Amino acid sequence: MSGLPAAAGIGFKPVHFAALRAALGKDPAAIGFIEVHAETYMGEGGLLHAQLAALRQDLALSLHGIGLSIGGPDPLDRAHLARLRRLCDRYQPESFSEHLAWSSHGGGYLADLLPLPYTSETLGIVADHVDEVQQTLGRRMLLENPATYVLFEQSSIPEGEFLAAVAERTGCGLLLDLNNLFVSATNHRRDVDAMLAGFPLSLAEEIHLAGHAEESLPDGPLLIDNHASPVADPVWALLAEVVRRVGPLPTLIEWDNDVPDWPVLAAEAERATAILRSAGQPEGPAARTSREQPA
Repeated sequence: MSGLPAAAGIGFKPVHFAALRAALGKDPAAIGFIEVHAETYMGEGGLLHAQLAALRQDLALSLHGIGLSIGGPDPLDRAHLARLRRLCDRYQPESFSEHLAWSSHGGGYLADLLPLPYTSETLGIVADHVDEVQQTLGRRMLLENPATYVLFEQSSIPEGEFLAAVAERTGCGLLLDLNNLFVSATNHRRDVDAMLAGFPLSLAEEIHLAGHAEESLPDGPLLIDNHASPVADPVWALLAEVVRRVGPLPTLIEWDNDVPDWPVLAAEAERATAILRSAGQPEGPAARTSREQPA
């Protein structure tokens, strides 16, 4: 299982380094952990690594991949995997995660997280790729549910069942992105509560929260997972419901574009902390609290 604390974390941006250090100096528990995009740190040195190494002395770390193309039909990029292994060996993160998506084809990188059909064929491809990642890194990974904007007619497996099947075959854990869940439900005119009910919460080891943009279409809203605004109220409500069902989990505030001043990001983390601390007795045999998380 993930070794992250069941607390609120932030996606670290270098512009916040001084403010984050100051906040931790006043209250070492102000932030539970930090997360960085693995690909940003695949160089060997420089200011980025100096800052991350300093923060790593005081904070748990989650590495979040965006370029493995786990859902694609092409073989995984072995050179990229080797760089990722060196990064994990260097920082020994408490968690590594990637997306259920594809982002490369024919040797070209498409700089996007693209959807895939949920079929038995793609299930086999994803499971094989997750196995390869875990074997190469020598550690378990978490697989994140995507934000989607199109559906595939050939999909024959509900998303929650697909994710559960990958986890069963590979032993990986899951990362539940609640903004992605809300965006997908809205875009496909589905009931978000039903989608949450179909997600295998017992396998979730980390939660992501982020903001989204909204565009108006003739048949209703289109939401874009842009990580450029505060978390929306319906997504906060989903977090409260998940915490009610399974107890507090490591919960990350993602804010990657139009990055705000530190007080704005810190306020989002404080709101997440309040919800995590409000948890009553979780329901069901899958209930998990921070006391059951390994150090």
